[in-house]
Amino acid sequence: MATDPIEVAIVGAGITGITLALGLRARNIRVRIFERARDLHEIGAGIGFTPNAEWAMRVVDPRIHAAFKRVATPNASDWFQWVDGFHEAGTDPRETEEPLLFKIYLGERGFEGCHRAEFLGELARLLPEGTVVFQKSLETVETLEDGAQVLRFQDGSTARAHAVIGCDGIRSRMRRLLLSEDHPGASAHYSHKYAARGLIPMDRAREALGEAKVATRLMHLGPDAHALTFPVAQGSLLNVVAFVTDPRPWPHADRLTAPGRKADVAAAFAGFGPTMRTIIDLLPDPIDQWAVFDLYDHPPETYARGNLCIAGDAAHAAAPHHGAGAGCGIEDAAVLCAVLEMATQRMAAATSQEKAALTRVALETYDAIRRERAQWLVDSSRAIGNLYEWQDAQAGSDAAKCHDEAFWRSHRIWDYDIGAMMQQTATVFEARAAAVTKGSDVKE
Repeated sequence: MATDPIEVAIVGAGITGITLALGLRARNIRVRIFERARDLHEIGAGIGFTPNAEWAMRVVDPRIHAAFKRVATPNASDWFQWVDGFHEAGTDPRETEEPLLFKIYLGERGFEGCHRAEFLGELARLLPEGTVVFQKSLETVETLEDGAQVLRFQDGSTARAHAVIGCDGIRSRMRRLLLSEDHPGASAHYSHKYAARGLIPMDRAREALGEAKVATRLMHLGPDAHALTFPVAQGSLLNVVAFVTDPRPWPHADRLTAPGRKADVAAAFAGFGPTMRTIIDLLPDPIDQWAVFDLYDHPPETYARGNLCIAGDAAHAAAPHHGAGAGCGIEDAAVLCAVLEMATQRMAAATSQEKAALTRVALETYDAIRRERAQWLVDSSRAIGNLYEWQDAQAGSDAAKCHDEAFWRSHRIWDYDIGAMMQQTATVFEARAAAVTKGSDVKE
């Protein structure tokens, strides 16, 4: 393995950013993360990872997968169940059942969930001290004549790197710098759904709902609203994400979350059965509303320009209805680690300009490999959210049609061949890099 001749700057210390940093360090590539917050934190509550994401974790760095397993909570069933939360008869959720619409086999042990903050904490403990530089809000990136990048922050400080990778989330500054401030894809847009998220102590949830409804992953469907529930924190908490269709514009220009009344969420589920009404009743009041923004309307036409690129939600922010956004970011990290490692292996005797060109080719290869799949996930996440709220014009509330749509879309995510992706990455990079080492340039 080559001695690292480049340094990578990562903007953003979320799951994608830290995962990428760990993978680069495992390949002896110098890396620093610049984070605008005061400390490491993760918004949200529960998160689950599908088989493709777990495979990608192992490719990036096996320690990442081990960290996930340390905080993961298995489901009681190997099946993901979609239930009719609307037509449930009766009044007591401990004595009723939401009609089963369909179920899909998840594989042995199912898809395990965890608390986001716990997983991020496990990842952060694997980073050497000083890798993350806090309170650094990126303002601009300037490219020097030799191809080096200068990051300028709002506090007046600067940093240099050979490549800058934006993992700074849905409100990405790097995306705006990459595409331009006035580009229609520079900002995410409201999908006209919001989520009420909460963690219910499992003893309360079990008492109110019964064991069967809290021990495994359930998707509760109905008109213009739906909810996902599954256990996290080693079974001590029930994670709840309740989605509501909202035709109005999002009223807050400067934030994606806002305090809301539980009564508004309860009103959206008022016609549902006793299980969903009870779940909403167990949530805190007031409860934050999380606006679902995504990059569906104006997707970026590239994830890389020069020696800059974007990854994770910065590149392909998707609605969370597939539960695959973070996993898609980990797939990004696997490709970025591979291309940057291959680039460094060619740099031992390279000039500054050749190093810059090889780095650019690495990032262009990443864009070529990742963008089509990632944008499909953005599009499909919109579609599946509508399906779960019986808004799909073809499927409606027909259980068989909903199953068929959910099945093929889910398996396109879960069954993705990470090994084949890595082989294709190597092939594309080597073809493009060969032209650089021969003194020519490589374009799309």
